[in-house]
Amino acid sequence: MRMLAVLSLVALSGSAGSGLAQESKTAAPQVDMAEMMKKARVYIEPGPAHKVLERFLGSWDTEMRFTMPGLPSKPEKGTSTCSWLMPGRWMKCDATGTMMGKPLQTFVVLGYDNFKMSYRVMTVSSMDTAMFVSEGDLDPNGKVLITYGTLDEYLTGEHDKMVRYVWRFLSDDRIVLEVHDLPIGETNTKVLEFVYTRRKP
Repeated sequence: MRMLAVLSLVALSGSAGSGLAQESKTAAPQVDMAEMMKKARVYIEPGPAHKVLERFLGSWDTEMRFTMPGLPSKPEKGTSTCSWLMPGRWMKCDATGTMMGKPLQTFVVLGYDNFKMSYRVMTVSSMDTAMFVSEGDLDPNGKVLITYGTLDEYLTGEHDKMVRYVWRFLSDDRIVLEVHDLPIGETNTKVLEFVYTRRKP
């Protein structure tokens, strides 16, 4: 990159002679691409953390309910189908259902970033124009995935509220996702819950 910057400066200014260009060229270190790719392999190849994503594969029946006082607590049903977006690396989940009686479509991308050493989640929906991004890791037992992110509460004007997402892998056929609104306080922060039950063939 340093070499590229020098050459660009020479080309733009026209003030440097060929001697400087030649000196810079010969001073550039030799790059061993094979060695670089060997070092990069740990970051670019799927590993054990990506195997966890297989837990989401398949078709699911879903139930969503609010857990905040004053909001409807009756479960609303839907479906979700999860498949590979980039095999072994990134998962996509397409979900349909309702929220407060209105149709809802959701699209989720979930994967593991080797370099960041964390799971990354991106969610968009038909409910608004927001994109929710979160990042986190498994608990020591590998049975709970916890990620943190922010969201804007456009009805109250609040920006970048901290949110915790908790996926509990209760079994191969049942996953519970909790959404926690952290500014509420230290306890009783769960505001939304999704229950995923694997659809039988």
